[in-house]
Amino acid sequence: MKQGALIGPIIIAIGLICAALAFALVGAVLQTADGATELRLDRAEAQIESLERDIADTRDQLAEAEQTLNEQAEELAILSGQLHSGIARQPGSSIQLPVSDSDAALPIAPLDLEDHIQTEEPTEVMILAKARFNKGITQPRNRTMLEILGQPRGQYGTTCQSITNPKLSALVETRTVGPIRVTMLKPALDSLQRIVDRLKESEPDLYEGLGTAGGLCVRLIRGSNRSVSNHSFGTAIDVKLDGKLDGFGDGGTQFGLLLLAELFNEEGWYWGATYRREDSMHFEVGEETLRKWRSEGRI
Repeated sequence: MKQGALIGPIIIAIGLICAALAFALVGAVLQTADGATELRLDRAEAQIESLERDIADTRDQLAEAEQTLNEQAEELAILSGQLHSGIARQPGSSIQLPVSDSDAALPIAPLDLEDHIQTEEPTEVMILAKARFNKGITQPRNRTMLEILGQPRGQYGTTCQSITNPKLSALVETRTVGPIRVTMLKPALDSLQRIVDRLKESEPDLYEGLGTAGGLCVRLIRGSNRSVSNHSFGTAIDVKLDGKLDGFGDGGTQFGLLLLAELFNEEGWYWGATYRREDSMHFEVGEETLRKWRSEGRI
């Protein structure tokens, strides 16, 4: 056979060998790529889950920051008005001196009377220096309450209902505390008793006029179709003085509640007067206190 006649078959053989090698190489590459791709997808899914958690946490932080900014804006507005006029007047109350972050509002006599300090009435309405209260006390959010105490019941409405969670129900009782009778979590009642005892000793007149608009009330937060009120867990109480409730969201606070708030704060309760919409009659057990009770096995 001539040499030229062998070239064709040799070229074909070489081509077949190269094709086989290329096919094997591509298969190996694809197999490796599939493994690497799967690994990268697993990592990407984990990163996405982590980012979603971070986004949720960031949203919560932004909501809390927005609430803080709104509260600070209210404070600045009040201070600005006081600096402009030299005094601040709350509708239906006596004229008050400007307040600082460390001092509660102090009433003075109307301008057409002698300039002397009047004796404050418990229900006299004051302008509140919010920064003075709730220091070191965290308002417990819904997810914190559910983490610590669980769901009070399966479904909620806008009116008061009973607890259906047997574990939580076992922690609740109705008790007479000083001049009031209220249903709450047992350790909250113990804490409330200490507050009332101190009030009787330091402010006997205020003690005698102490009343309540209720403690336990399983319902949604006013205006919400999802968030559960902390009254639902038996950790909150609404207070009234001399039979009168403090006005909700009007920016004013009964003088007697200022005195009460100091006692509640010392027991680790959060005061609703510093909410974005002021709710001065409302007191609830702070997050730190709840976690302490849980660590002690009390809840």
